[in-house]
Amino acid sequence: MLNITADARQKRAQFRQQLTSGRLLQLPGAFSPLVARQIEQLGFDGIYISGAVLAADLGYPDIGLTTLTEVSQRGYQISRATNLPSLIDVDTGFGEAMSMARTIFELENLGLSGCHLEDQVNPKRCGHLDGKQLVATATMVQRIRAAVDARRDPDFLIMARTDARASEGLEVAIERARAYVAAGADAIFPEALHDQREFEAFRKAIDVPLLANMTEFGKSRLLDRQTLENLGFNLVIYPVSTLRSAMGASERLLKAIRDSGSQQPVVDAMQTRAELYTLLQYAEYNQFDQSLFNFHVSDAAQPSAAQPDTEEE
Repeated sequence: MLNITADARQKRAQFRQQLTSGRLLQLPGAFSPLVARQIEQLGFDGIYISGAVLAADLGYPDIGLTTLTEVSQRGYQISRATNLPSLIDVDTGFGEAMSMARTIFELENLGLSGCHLEDQVNPKRCGHLDGKQLVATATMVQRIRAAVDARRDPDFLIMARTDARASEGLEVAIERARAYVAAGADAIFPEALHDQREFEAFRKAIDVPLLANMTEFGKSRLLDRQTLENLGFNLVIYPVSTLRSAMGASERLLKAIRDSGSQQPVVDAMQTRAELYTLLQYAEYNQFDQSLFNFHVSDAAQPSAAQPDTEEE
């Protein structure tokens, strides 16, 4: 709360300006508000909020089981904790065209900076799994147009994701992306490209900002920041990286407690109390609190027992 100086419109305007800067924007995934704070503290450009991560945090696979309420409210909790712009994954929009319009309405009201929607059928699948099925291009165009028509703040970013590379090939994915741009998409997310050659082909074919997904254990080769910037990509996300790292650390801790009877073997790898308090701005909150409540009423201002207060008629 005390660290927030930018409102929703300022974050969106900032995001739009950054997209035209000519440099690659790095958006690590945040699965909690505290992680979002850490991403800002370490100097990144924005926050990515993954649908797969939100589902996993609820104990579900990434197959479209989460609702608009669950995703949008968690997105709000994460985005409001930081001054950085936040891009959120809304899967297929939680329904058809009218539902897509409502999704945009809710996300704008909750202060998100942008979203991406995809061209899979419901129930959708993780973008790096086999067996994905896509809606017709015309159906996705309807989703995009509904989103664009529902938008009230022109700086709210509407990004279209195509999953066509895995099932229909690179050229079809590019043709779909062109249709999505024509329908009003501000940016394109080509999912599950295989290698540098395919990233390069997409950049040559599409004029709007492009997002690269550098997720671990997927179909895409992991490319570094400089390579992606040289290829002309505008954004890169690391959607599940913080969750995977946290779950790995949690498992090591639990095994240590189970096997040795104490957490002592992994204490050195933990965030310290001081580091957590710094991230939370504990001192600033305490100072703010004391500035309001650290006072006393003087004796002179207290009514005397011998002279009770009276009101003049």
